[in-house]
Amino acid sequence: MSGRGTFSASDNKDKSAAVSVKDLRKCFGPLEVLKGISLEAHEGDVVSILGSSGSGKSTMLRCLNMLEIPDSGEIRIGGEMYALKKSGHRTVPADRRQVDRMREHIGMVFQSFNLWSHMTILENVIEAPVHVQKRNRAECIAEAEALLERVGIADKRNFYPAHLSGGQQQRAAIARALAQRPRVMLFDEPTSALDPELVGEVLKVMRSLAEEGRTMLVVTHEMGFARDVSNKVVFLHKGVVEEAGAPAELFKQPKSERFRQFLAHERH
Repeated sequence: MSGRGTFSASDNKDKSAAVSVKDLRKCFGPLEVLKGISLEAHEGDVVSILGSSGSGKSTMLRCLNMLEIPDSGEIRIGGEMYALKKSGHRTVPADRRQVDRMREHIGMVFQSFNLWSHMTILENVIEAPVHVQKRNRAECIAEAEALLERVGIADKRNFYPAHLSGGQQQRAAIARALAQRPRVMLFDEPTSALDPELVGEVLKVMRSLAEEGRTMLVVTHEMGFARDVSNKVVFLHKGVVEEAGAPAELFKQPKSERFRQFLAHERH
């Protein structure tokens, strides 16, 4: 594996991008999943990340908040670069406190909701603001109730996750991520675990977030969302960026044969 692009503890700022990824590489044992990915998202960008299963989409997204630790490359959030170091043959955070602090600016919505089952929906939403960000509890409750209203499930505030539909749980997860007041929202296939009739209610919320000017990176198979809501599309294939650009150009006249095949497959 190439040694270029190794992380340093530099605190150089890249003011122009909300998210900047350069030459990102990640292996799981002998399998190289990310092979030098670079991309940028500016404030207000909605970037849809497309690709077949195994292309590295979710791994790349999980690297952005250090749920997976890259082997090399650079990741900047709001201009600040994660400081990582080598420990034997592994790469590890140089400063765990920096990772925790930077994560506060990143809201993540997972495929499988990841709500805490022993907490009510309201308790789920206020958990991080109250206990991690140490904000005023009454203020957090008021904000959480407004967010639950915003995503259309204010009447479910005192319910437990098991009593909600998949679509309602995912909207609660979006409210929970928004409650952190994040700079960037990451969505990892947020509709793929939902029954088809529930997909629309989640996409409606995501569309409204895009209209607000939220910075969003979305791993998705929803081609309509990628085409109509995104202002950038990135297509990954076997751990590399195969094609990237404005959706109108990519969907109308893809340059990559692999992307053409992907689109043809997704239409069926």
